[in-house]
Amino acid sequence: MVRIGDEFRNQVLETGHAARMSDIEEMARLGVKAVRYPILWETVAPESPNELDFSWHDARLARLRELGIKVIGGLVHHGSGPRYTNYLDPKFADLLADYAAKVAARYPWIEAWTPVNEPFTTARLSCLYGHWYPHKTDINATFRATVIQCLGIKKAMEAIRRVIPHAELIVTEDVGHSFSTPELAYQAEHENERRWLSFDLLTGRVKPGHYFYDWLLELCASKEELDELATGGGTPSLIGFDYYLTSERFLDHRVERYRDVQPGSNGKDTYVDVEAVRVDRLRPKLGAVHRLQAAWERYGIPIAITEVHHGCTREEQVRWLNEIWTAAEAARRNGVDVRAVTVWALFGMVDWRSVLTRREGHYDVGAFDMRGEKARRTMLGTAAAALAQDGKFEHPVLDLPGWWRRPGRTHARRRFDMLPKSAVHARPILITGATGTLGQAFSRICAHRGLAHVLTSRAELDIADEESIAAAMERYKPWAVINTAGFVRTWEADEKQDECFAANAKGPELLANACKLHGVPLVTFSSDLVFDGKLGRPYVETDSPNPGCAYGRSKAEAEARLLEMDSDALIVRTSAFFGPWDRYNFLVNTIEQLRRGDEVIASDRKVVSPTYVPDLVHASLDLLLDGEKGIWHLTNKGAVSWHDLACEVADWAKLGRDRIRRPEREEAVDTSMTSNRGIVLRSLDGGLNDFFDHSEALRAIA
Repeated sequence: MVRIGDEFRNQVLETGHAARMSDIEEMARLGVKAVRYPILWETVAPESPNELDFSWHDARLARLRELGIKVIGGLVHHGSGPRYTNYLDPKFADLLADYAAKVAARYPWIEAWTPVNEPFTTARLSCLYGHWYPHKTDINATFRATVIQCLGIKKAMEAIRRVIPHAELIVTEDVGHSFSTPELAYQAEHENERRWLSFDLLTGRVKPGHYFYDWLLELCASKEELDELATGGGTPSLIGFDYYLTSERFLDHRVERYRDVQPGSNGKDTYVDVEAVRVDRLRPKLGAVHRLQAAWERYGIPIAITEVHHGCTREEQVRWLNEIWTAAEAARRNGVDVRAVTVWALFGMVDWRSVLTRREGHYDVGAFDMRGEKARRTMLGTAAAALAQDGKFEHPVLDLPGWWRRPGRTHARRRFDMLPKSAVHARPILITGATGTLGQAFSRICAHRGLAHVLTSRAELDIADEESIAAAMERYKPWAVINTAGFVRTWEADEKQDECFAANAKGPELLANACKLHGVPLVTFSSDLVFDGKLGRPYVETDSPNPGCAYGRSKAEAEARLLEMDSDALIVRTSAFFGPWDRYNFLVNTIEQLRRGDEVIASDRKVVSPTYVPDLVHASLDLLLDGEKGIWHLTNKGAVSWHDLACEVADWAKLGRDRIRRPEREEAVDTSMTSNRGIVLRSLDGGLNDFFDHSEALRAIA
């Protein structure tokens, strides 16, 4: 929970966990052995230290205890406490200790505690970068906030141990390393020393002779405060080691080499600060194994990797988790006492890509996706469960490394579709429909995501020919099949019903049979036209098809055949898609007609859910990797008539609406869709904005 200005942002609320007791059961099914659970100060006692409400926490903590899941109590996490205090308040430590005593008395069975999460990292975000309350941009305020938080941790644990004498302290911190050009070695040294500051303060290392002792004593702390911490009374039982792809940095004074990076300054030099993984020559010095070894050698305290997260696509999330797990195993072989690996955050997070400073509603899934009626396990959750049970997870996406280890990651060669030479040996996804908009989009995005794939034309794989399918399955040995082929000329479907049904119904059925035989999942696409548009509200997955045209009947027939055979098929219903690489779609055609001076006929009685192709492809791949099957509706959030969409396009192109006409005497039809399984695509406005910004077709006709 973070305070920004006068507003608090609560991730427990924003992810939906606050309203779902059933999430606790999902944790148990995942195989979770211990969970750091929020008993946050500002939620229990928001207005006064003497007015506490534990009702929400009582029910959930009791259920965790019943299920045998060890609870690590978290009191302050990425926040500065309730409104009546903050990190620079001299009373913060005593107020926190008072709260900790009350929590311990309420839950004396909780044996492990994290009174404040990542004290120095939070101090940086609040007092050096100014993102969070109290919004300072001063290094001395940063150090002062760190000292106060460490005093708070020490005093809170003393209060807890008066109730629970054997209580364990777990202190977490983002542990990384800064590298630099020789000219900036002094700045890198400063940053590397300050990364340890909270651990050093709590373990009693900040004494005369310490790198920051004189600085702290002169500008940031009293001698009494430093002496109290120097007793080592805040020494943790376990170090919580948080490590991200952004934790290791490279400082470079040669700013001209980084045209897309905003340089900064320390008041003496101007330089860029970039992720070290983008610097090839640093590769041997990077990685969690090096940082774990450094923490162990410095403190000799057992370590848990307490946050493992990568805000990216499913396969990259799993590649990152697998890499951290492998690093933990390697560190243990080297003698480092690594006790645990923690997936954070279990239920995902909202707007962490802007460290909560912007309300964009950008949701990153965790082990569960919270955007449906219930928590839905993701590929990351499946991987975590396998690692918890067997210590290993195997999947074809692990045949290739994450983007941070692929050749296109560096600033000099910034191309995320560059695959390593090992890609030729990776198990592929087989994609049909090489000449179509959707097939080409899948190929582009698979390359970008580091997913080995084969894109086939009809000559290589005819989906209506059983022998052709069998030959392709034998030749390519895919681990999954994505079918984008089919009859797409909706206006001709009534005249060419045999051809339409062969491609749209028989083809998917034959593919599903072949996939079932080989034990691989299938993704295939259906349409909003399986509905007649008379329902009066957006359609959801459980609504019965009732097509009003031959094209819709062919898609509905395909759905029925696949569901009847109980195939492991993911059937994606979508609508009116448009993409940045597509030369022919409604948006481009509208602009071309208006620029020629032609009239555009667009119905205001036909309502659809237009879908941006990159959003559709990414979501389909995510659902495939999550192991989903059955029918899913994937459209951008929102519904619009063709007429209103044409007007929006005209406004963007500054072409005016006067030549956009409505057809006469047209029946109202609304085939817009939403989902009761989980809305996983963003708003239509977001898709349209990206289309207008990135469409190759629009640039070509500009």
